[in-house]
Amino acid sequence: MPRFVTDSRPISAQHPVTEFYRQEFIKHHRCLQQQRPYFSESAITDVDAALTRIMGQLEQLCSKADANQVVSTLLKKFDVVTGLSAWSDPKHTH
Repeated sequence: MPRFVTDSRPISAQHPVTEFYRQEFIKHHRCLQQQRPYFSESAITDVDAALTRIMGQLEQLCSKADANQVVSTLLKKFDVVTGLSAWSDPKHTH
């Protein structure tokens, strides 16, 4: 009989949502890094610090009743800086 390694952490209903948002913030970070030559070093440092802080608090944010609204608002604010949504293929949006 094959043996499988299982994750001992409890599975949360929020986990898929948290991972989705985590990936979205990572996309903004990558986009920002590609645009690095167009921003001042202090702007990059500030946005990186904000992304790091949000990523560190993401599980806590996603556990709130208004998580979708709060995190969506944060993503929109980052989009103003990175312009990531303008880079997206409109055929792949929902």
